[in-house]
Amino acid sequence: MAAPLTDQEKRKQISIRGIVGVENVAELKKGFNRHLHFTLVKDRNVATPRDYYFALAHTVRDHLVGRWIRTQQFYYETDPKRVYYLSLEFYMGRTLQNTMINLGLQNACDEAIYQLGLDMEDLEEMEEDAGLGNGGLGRLAACFLDSMATLGLAAYGYGIRYEYGIFNQKIKNGWQVEEADDWLRHGNPWEKARPEYMLPVHFYGRVEESKEGAKWVDTQVVLAMPYDTPIPGYMNNTVNTMRLWSARAPNDFNLMDFNVGDYIQAVLDRNLAENISRVLYPNDNFFEGKELRLKQEYFVVAATLQDIIRRFKNSKKGFSGPVSFDSFPEKVAIQLNDTHPAMAIPELMRVFVDIEKLDWDTAWAITKRTFAYTNHTVLPEALERWPIGLLETLLPRHLQIIYRINQGHLDEISALFPEDMDRIRRMSLIEEDGGKRVNMAHLCIVGSHAVNGVAEIHSNIIKTDVFRDFSELEPEKFQNKTNGITPRRWLLLCNPGLAELIAEAIGEEYVKDLSQLQKLNELVDDDTFIRDVSKVKQDNKEKFSQYLEKEYMVEINPSSMFDVHVKRIHEYKRQLLNCLHIVTMYNRTSCVYRVTFGILAAPGYHMAKMIIKLITAVGEVVNKDPVVGSKLKVIYLENYRVSLAEKVIPATDLSEQISTAGTEASGTGNMKFMLNGALTIGTMDGANVEMAEEAGEENMFIFGMRVEDVAEMDVQGYDAMTYYQKIPELKQAIDQINSGFFCPKQPELFKDVTNMLFNHDRFKVFADYEDYITCQEKVNELYQNPREWTKMVIKNIAASGKFSSDRTITDYATEVWGVEPTDLKIPPPNEPFEKHSS
Repeated sequence: MAAPLTDQEKRKQISIRGIVGVENVAELKKGFNRHLHFTLVKDRNVATPRDYYFALAHTVRDHLVGRWIRTQQFYYETDPKRVYYLSLEFYMGRTLQNTMINLGLQNACDEAIYQLGLDMEDLEEMEEDAGLGNGGLGRLAACFLDSMATLGLAAYGYGIRYEYGIFNQKIKNGWQVEEADDWLRHGNPWEKARPEYMLPVHFYGRVEESKEGAKWVDTQVVLAMPYDTPIPGYMNNTVNTMRLWSARAPNDFNLMDFNVGDYIQAVLDRNLAENISRVLYPNDNFFEGKELRLKQEYFVVAATLQDIIRRFKNSKKGFSGPVSFDSFPEKVAIQLNDTHPAMAIPELMRVFVDIEKLDWDTAWAITKRTFAYTNHTVLPEALERWPIGLLETLLPRHLQIIYRINQGHLDEISALFPEDMDRIRRMSLIEEDGGKRVNMAHLCIVGSHAVNGVAEIHSNIIKTDVFRDFSELEPEKFQNKTNGITPRRWLLLCNPGLAELIAEAIGEEYVKDLSQLQKLNELVDDDTFIRDVSKVKQDNKEKFSQYLEKEYMVEINPSSMFDVHVKRIHEYKRQLLNCLHIVTMYNRTSCVYRVTFGILAAPGYHMAKMIIKLITAVGEVVNKDPVVGSKLKVIYLENYRVSLAEKVIPATDLSEQISTAGTEASGTGNMKFMLNGALTIGTMDGANVEMAEEAGEENMFIFGMRVEDVAEMDVQGYDAMTYYQKIPELKQAIDQINSGFFCPKQPELFKDVTNMLFNHDRFKVFADYEDYITCQEKVNELYQNPREWTKMVIKNIAASGKFSSDRTITDYATEVWGVEPTDLKIPPPNEPFEKHSS
């Protein structure tokens, strides 16, 4: 059990973690006991650790509620432009500690829980991760919500309340096995159901033409029930809302069955409607054209747009007489997080034209000014293309609208390039080859006023390659918005030791202005600071080592280099390159002390699952080797998720960011490691390029082909065999994998992997192998010199200010959404409101 804080520690921690006043602590203890008694109906004799977590969660939530209501009142009074972030994924992780930090309650809660004879860390571990996302895209959405609240923007996150989030991963005999993530089984103390705002969403049916225009009739209705989660800004009393929709069958669902006497079946069939929000599709960077997925995509946008329009019509500065939508783009900004919510464009047109009776041209002008689109990938298999037949069945009116949008768009192209049929075909929203399909990225570009990539290099590839025709036509539409991460979760929460050390050195203002980390450059040669940074890292490594010992029954030496490669398993992220390096180190037997770690594969992705099996098989041989096993350990981190990332990232020495140049849109893991004092080994890809610009290439371990080298190799042709024959260590490693050295009972097991590497490796693993190995030797050399290593670490932390999601959101706000961030503090619930509102 943690000892109570000394007065000196309290003084030191007040700024970042909140004040420990006697009244605060007494009030929190009172709230805790009240919730244990009245909410959970337990006393201390029978309460479980989970009950204690819930009692604390409800106590902390009490501190949110007044601010939450106050924030919404404030928005009603001031009627700002509202920002709506539409995403099929929000990878939130745990909420308790983040809320305590953003409200300045952490120290007071720690003290209260200590006085109650409980352990705060044990309670925090009881919380289920809200794993409503696959990886980068969903976690980015979560960071953005934190920044939008911290910057005082009137912003809303809209998505789906999946009953089952990203699956729980188990590794059995080296193979990935998926288990359902029943994250709601104990209840969720952070959400508030809002059945009074339930909305209908229509599917199927047919379109009837009449004098009044098109009518979508004979539809099946599913109800969308909203669940609201409070999103607190950092120490500014702003609490925004994330609204997630859950599917419900209406009471008359399948009434026809009932009318013919099968009432039981009619009730059972309600599941068909409610399946829409049952489970998150576990695909990252891969498009799966399933009807249920399209239903999910339309469900979230149809419910959300009704909500947005209701709020627009009900605004205080409302309207006398009929509603005018002319000011809609001045009051509403909608950001599409990738193409998943693309159906919002034809849906808003349907509402404007069919329901609100606007003429087509007016509706289209308003729609384009309202939407903006973020592209997250250049991989062709990830780009969504929905078959015409499926759209015609599920959303017949929307297909008509898409055709009409396309006709207007192609008329414009034909007027500009009358002879260029090839260009017209390339730019159409409807693709003809391989079956008629709607290209959702094209729909997003045509229906938005701004399109952005998520790192400079990615945004340039979009302009010059993937969407070149569109960018030539409207260059001003294309922008870059380099991704960022929230420093609240990814420094204060996960690495309090480092956060405090920085606050002592440069003050605590950096938490809201991460660019202030540049001041750390003045301390690069300060021996005391170097020692302190090194000690924080060592403490984090020892803590993580204890965790691994408990969870994996494996002893590791905390003074080893922690070499970490955690990201979705995908061929383009090149976990295989890292695996080949591990085999090479094993063969050399003279490696520096090193622990290397592994993550999830999509359940249907055969090659990814084979890669996991290979890594675990190699790990088994390496770890048991009497000579090498004491110096090199390979640990596959099972069920990687946000709460596990919060443990591993602060303990990492070396961050692996080794995708083939031109394939990773941005990456955000790279930023989290940099901020937490890990050095990066990586290619010039995604945000690595900008990290190298900020920190200096000499302060990172950059290797491998650049984008132009990859392009040149694509023209000349990539021949894996050449490298295999030319590089003895590579040949040895591949021969071992091929011959069954790592899997003697099934020597043929990895033939699919080696066959892919030789014959159809789009990501050119062998081409970068030699440079990667050489670069890793430089890493080993520097790691032998702790002082120089830590100096480089400090330079990286000092250079990571650009990668705050506060900076990203400020760029979106001013350059896309037309709103201004504010440091205005909404008055807390115990102060009168009127004098502050304008």
